[in-house]
Amino acid sequence: MSARNRRLPRHLAWPLTTTDIDECLGPHMSRVTDLGFLTGHDSGTIVLGAAWVAPNPRNYGRGIHPDMVGFRIDIHPVDATDRAATRAVLRAQALPQLHEWITQAIAADETWQWTDHRRSWRLTDGHLTHHDEA
Repeated sequence: MSARNRRLPRHLAWPLTTTDIDECLGPHMSRVTDLGFLTGHDSGTIVLGAAWVAPNPRNYGRGIHPDMVGFRIDIHPVDATDRAATRAVLRAQALPQLHEWITQAIAADETWQWTDHRRSWRLTDGHLTHHDEA
């Protein structure tokens, strides 16, 4: 993405590209309803986030639009000097985990699918961890 269109300060960069996500997910990419490249400056140690947006009713009985049901993926910015190292870790570890999480979610029972879920990957001192929320 060109510097003109990327909406990030020069000292920040996204560690992954749309192509990285496409290659990782393959046919599951059709289930992704939103792929976001975040522009916030303080994601802490979070480098990648994913969420399942369930078709559950919200707001006192109002439903969610069917086009919103699916997976959201957020790429968080990192220091530009750390981009290459972060990208290597994400491609080797986080993207296969993301693919597995989405594959399991697609095959999950109805109880799981009717509840929102989130997973985030954090990179601290070169060590990648993930955290799930439901």
